[in-house]
Amino acid sequence: MARNNEAELVFCPLGGVGEIGMNFALYGFGPAQKREWIVVDVGVTFPDLNLPGVDLVLPDTRFIESEVKNLAGIIITHAHEDHYGALLDIWPRLKKPVWMTPFTAGLLAAKRQMDGGPEIPVQIYNAGERFTVGAFDIETIAVTHSIPEPVSLAIRTPVGLVIHTGDWKIDPAPTIGPKTDEAKFRALGAEGVTALICDSTNALREGESPSEEAVGEGLRGVIEAAPGRVAITTFSSNVGRIRSVMEAARDAGRQVLVLGSSLKRVINVATELGYLEGLPEVIEEQDYGFIPRENLVILCTGSQGESRAALAKLARDEMRNVALSPGDTVVYSSRVIPGNEKPILETKNLLIEQGIRIIEDSDALVHVSGHPRRNELRKMYEWTKPRVLVPVHGEAAHLVAHGALGAEAGIPEVAQVRNGDMIRLAPGPAEIIDKVHSGRMFKDGRLIGSEEAMGIRDRRKLSFAGHVAVNVVLDERHEIAGDPDLVAIGVADADARGDDLEDLMLDAAIGAVESIPRVRRKDLDLVAESVRRAVRAAANEAWGKKPIVTVFVTR
Repeated sequence: MARNNEAELVFCPLGGVGEIGMNFALYGFGPAQKREWIVVDVGVTFPDLNLPGVDLVLPDTRFIESEVKNLAGIIITHAHEDHYGALLDIWPRLKKPVWMTPFTAGLLAAKRQMDGGPEIPVQIYNAGERFTVGAFDIETIAVTHSIPEPVSLAIRTPVGLVIHTGDWKIDPAPTIGPKTDEAKFRALGAEGVTALICDSTNALREGESPSEEAVGEGLRGVIEAAPGRVAITTFSSNVGRIRSVMEAARDAGRQVLVLGSSLKRVINVATELGYLEGLPEVIEEQDYGFIPRENLVILCTGSQGESRAALAKLARDEMRNVALSPGDTVVYSSRVIPGNEKPILETKNLLIEQGIRIIEDSDALVHVSGHPRRNELRKMYEWTKPRVLVPVHGEAAHLVAHGALGAEAGIPEVAQVRNGDMIRLAPGPAEIIDKVHSGRMFKDGRLIGSEEAMGIRDRRKLSFAGHVAVNVVLDERHEIAGDPDLVAIGVADADARGDDLEDLMLDAAIGAVESIPRVRRKDLDLVAESVRRAVRAAANEAWGKKPIVTVFVTR
């Protein structure tokens, strides 16, 4: 056990552990009362139907905000939204230098230009480079993933070396960028790795991931065999996949039309950095009608069923210049992110109703994950020989499966942590030594706050049972001055017998006032609460639901 004045190396995730998305990791070095910190990744996750109106879900960073004077900097491993998407919103709370690759910096600049946000001081690094952030010696290591320029980090301190893998896989034939740097990982293993903080996303899947090159061949086969147009939807940031689609279209004698602002933004940045060199230019939307069906590939957003994305608009036949026809093919070159199953299925059904053929990864090799399967994880253990394994980037099932795999492979210590756990990695055995505040914040329009501060709980209730507003006016004798005003929104019109529900609630409001002795009606709060309870009870008896009720009483 470390003494209070002894320097320690600690790891503390505030997001991304026990969930997939919203990655936010802290590393601290120094005595318990005087640690220096770095942040690795500042990601978002996306709201589901339980968060009506919410735009983004962000990690609650209040712990590191309280330590901001000891925060040395922020390092971003790659440009996926779950690793850098919260940066523009959270950086003003931290205001520290940020290190990132050229591609990530390009996407950040494009996002800031479109959505607004603060000017962030960015230090550019390339894979293989080494730099210092406060007390931490950082070395970046090339890996393969489903986006350009992903890196793992070797984080050196006087008491130990940690490898933070970020998102990675072993791809023997990537379409862009270098292969995962096996030699560097082996060299780090020889140097002595205290802890491996490792991606768990595919820890339940046996074998090894197919290569991106093989996916390109699969897409080429689909495009060449298709009799009509082919629309391919994929994650906007997957530049390797974009290149594979464009190459397959070129080889099949087809032109490419790009639909979706996020795809166009990524393509612009990737083109500037040379990742799409040597490919034909894409056509403009207004030229769509002049291209024969058999000579066109459409590359579009919407793989997750997003209602405002290009594919959903095509499915609803809402685009001005572009439409699909019976016999055309739509390829889902993507995986289903948990929670998006329903909107994806709705989009597919609309397309099928139009006579369009759907192809997904169960039909042909049109997608591969950017995360390591179990054999790839075993190789990483072999290369790096860590003393401690800390599974991250996964839900509980992934983390536990990853931990069991590491123990089976002979890693001496496997530590299960969750968001908010602070684990000491060195000196001594790994041990959870503290629990800090963690949670979620919500971006709602222009504001960011807690569920309570943003009114999300009440909004959820409103979506379930509606709202009733009642205005009661009492005269100078504390009698009701005419019938109360009642407005119901999102409430059923009538009960099962056909009686008007507003009338039933109005009668209940009047009855509630009249049941209160006139002398006690001087207490307007008492009157308001009695009316609220009566209206809710009447609605519940007739409808089976209790709406939110707001009562105004004036004299």
